[in-house]
Amino acid sequence: MLSGTPSTSFCAELGPGPLVAGVDEAGRGPLAGPVVAAAVLLCKPRPAGITDSKVMNAEARAMVEQRIRRRCAFGIGVIDVAQIDRLNIFGATMLAMSLAMRNLCETLENHALEAVVDGNLTPAGRCAEWRWRARAMVKGDLRVPAIGAASILAKEYRDRLMRDAARDHPHYGWERNKGYGTADHLAALRMHGPSPLHRRSFAPVAQLEMFA
Repeated sequence: MLSGTPSTSFCAELGPGPLVAGVDEAGRGPLAGPVVAAAVLLCKPRPAGITDSKVMNAEARAMVEQRIRRRCAFGIGVIDVAQIDRLNIFGATMLAMSLAMRNLCETLENHALEAVVDGNLTPAGRCAEWRWRARAMVKGDLRVPAIGAASILAKEYRDRLMRDAARDHPHYGWERNKGYGTADHLAALRMHGPSPLHRRSFAPVAQLEMFA
């Protein structure tokens, strides 16, 4: 749950009114691993190259991530597999976004924050930990640079976690598929069974356990 500390020049630009952070997540769909959210408050001028992380290649995404981390304020929220299975993936995603905003707030003392969240729903009224004004933006990762920046940070952070996990659980190809239900991942699940990092509440994993 990292927070990015903005530079002195960045802080000097912050006015008295509410600041608007972009919020997005990575990892709702995979069969394994955590869900990760990021909240980003962009600097001015904003880093070049920001767009939806899904339309970027890995090299470009890694380069832009470093620009964002160096120059902007951000927070990361991570919800592990046990919490995903307990809450369900929607609740876990809302909580990850709330943690990301909380961690961002810790870097911005005495500044009010608002959020624009990718998708058609926000955590407001859906997660007890959420306490900020928020609005949803469909395709926000393409339309709002702050959300695009959040999508980049969330994906890169989660991808690193999955590459690290692949070293301890080498059968499943997580360094390639990042936990998504690809053909090779499903074949490894059938052969080796679920690992501790698989989501038991997800149907393909639950079905394998039923017949184990």
